[in-house]
Amino acid sequence: MKYIKMAVSFNFGEVVSIIIASVLLPFLPETPIQLLVESLLYDFGQLTLPFDNVDKEYLNKPKQFNVKSLLHFMLFMGPLSSLFDLVVFATMWFMFNLRDVATFQTVWFSYSIVSNLIGMHIIRTAKIPFVQSNAHRAVYTSSIMLSLIGILVPYTFLGNLIGLVPLDFKYLSIILVVPILYCFVALFAKKIYIKKYGEWI
Repeated sequence: MKYIKMAVSFNFGEVVSIIIASVLLPFLPETPIQLLVESLLYDFGQLTLPFDNVDKEYLNKPKQFNVKSLLHFMLFMGPLSSLFDLVVFATMWFMFNLRDVATFQTVWFSYSIVSNLIGMHIIRTAKIPFVQSNAHRAVYTSSIMLSLIGILVPYTFLGNLIGLVPLDFKYLSIILVVPILYCFVALFAKKIYIKKYGEWI
C-alpha cells in the first residue's frame, strides 16, 4: 500500500504538472527520455520499501485493499505535489528569468527525483518521519544515494546523452529548498487527511 499510494499520488501530480507546464511554457518541461530515467531512479528508491519498518499501530488489525481510499489519496496528495512543481516552474521562469530549455529541464529533472524521494518518507508513515517513525536503514540509504545521483547525473556523460546540462550552484537552491518546504506543508496536509478520512496508509 505504501508503494501504490506513493506511485499514484506522485505520478498523478507529475502528469498534472506536465500538462499545465506544456500549455503555459513555450517548450516541454521534460523530454520523454528524461522522464523515463527520472522515474527509473525514483523506482529504484521504492524497491527498498519491502524492507521498511512498519508502525505498530498499523498492525493492530488486518487491512483490506480499498480502491476508494486509493482514489481519495491520489486526489488529495497528487495536486499537492503538483502545486510545488508549479512553484519550481514559476521560480525558474520569473525569479531566475531562466529561458534556456536544457537548464530548465535539468533543474526539474533533479528536483523531481529529490522531491519524490523525500516525499516518500512523508507518505510511508502516518507519524512524523525521522522523529516519531524511522524508516529501515535500506530506505534511508537508497534515498540519500539516489538523491545524490539525481543531482550529479547532469554532470555526467549519461546526463549529456539525455539532454541534461551541468547546473550553476544557484539552481541547486531550488532542488534542495523546495522539497524541504514540501515536507512541512505535506505534514500539515497529512493531519487534515487523517482527520477527514480516519486513515493514512
